[in-house]
Amino acid sequence: MSPRAVDDNLVAGRRADEWMRDAVSLTAGTRPHPNPRVGAIVLSADGTVVARSAHVGPGHPHAEAGALAAAGNAAAGGTLIVTLEPCSHQGRTPPCAPAVVASGVATVVAGPEDPDRRVAGSGFAVLAAAGIDVISGVASDAVVAADPGYFHHRRTGRPLVTLKLATTVDGQVAAADGSSRWITSPEARRDAHRVRAEADAVIIGAGTLRADDPVLTVRLPGFEGPQPMAVVVAGRNPLPAGAALYSRRPLIYRPERHGDEPAGSELVAVWSPEGADLKAVLDDLGRRGVLDLLVEGGPTLARSLLAADLVDRLIVYTGALLAGGSGRAPFSGSFPSMAAARPVVLESVSRIGPDLKAVYHLEERP
Repeated sequence: MSPRAVDDNLVAGRRADEWMRDAVSLTAGTRPHPNPRVGAIVLSADGTVVARSAHVGPGHPHAEAGALAAAGNAAAGGTLIVTLEPCSHQGRTPPCAPAVVASGVATVVAGPEDPDRRVAGSGFAVLAAAGIDVISGVASDAVVAADPGYFHHRRTGRPLVTLKLATTVDGQVAAADGSSRWITSPEARRDAHRVRAEADAVIIGAGTLRADDPVLTVRLPGFEGPQPMAVVVAGRNPLPAGAALYSRRPLIYRPERHGDEPAGSELVAVWSPEGADLKAVLDDLGRRGVLDLLVEGGPTLARSLLAADLVDRLIVYTGALLAGGSGRAPFSGSFPSMAAARPVVLESVSRIGPDLKAVYHLEERP
């Protein structure tokens, strides 16, 4: 029996896509990267919810394995709802597809095929070969939207790159004297920390390291999750001595070693005629399991990433301030003409205190 895709198929009296969105909601707040965010629900044969689970990280049970273990014998003849194709390979934990078969469920309602080449349909094949009715591709848009970094990384080998900016109403990122604290309100800055908490790594340029001396940690009340990796892209100019970020042992990318790198940091040499090779930086971060990369650098890094078509999303906080025409624009010189300008698609706009937050994604060039 081959997998079929039916969003409006009724499962225990509800549409399959409604069940899938419930399973997606279980992944909220989880950060299992480099593994995918996955949620699972088990229904007994009479349609009663008997277990729910979400994957919390490498080495921990996968969502479907956790839910089926909690359901026990109640899963027999029932339905497993899972947001991603069950894996079929041995990793830190046993493969899930054989466990699903062993549980005795009659039906599996699943999200999209896992783009990981180690899975890529083989999990569904195991289930179908065992006679399980597989309904796949259900609410795939919602599943991908809940974990875009994973799907992007598995497709490209690079992290999903989100460029975060704070600008004044007239589009400036700093005043004429270079000052930029604070463009946005405390409410917007707290939200920016929530954005940072979703990232696997935060990257800045050496200019921001010198000017702002940031730490790049998530500072929210009650936050207990892992801190994002700190990454610096530098050129041939000297690095500042005694920067606060050095206590976090940042990963530093620059064309070659200069001897001023802080103790405990790791240097990766990436070279191009213009300085650090940003594509090589992203490729290396992808190999390290970074799925979501947040760019908090200044105009130089932002402009370079945009010019190289390496930005996937934009988050723009607009503070309720005017800087005047002598302020600093974020992307000056990035594109020579309107014909060369990048189209962006608005995903959402929200008001945060007196400020606005807009989220865009950049469409790939044809």
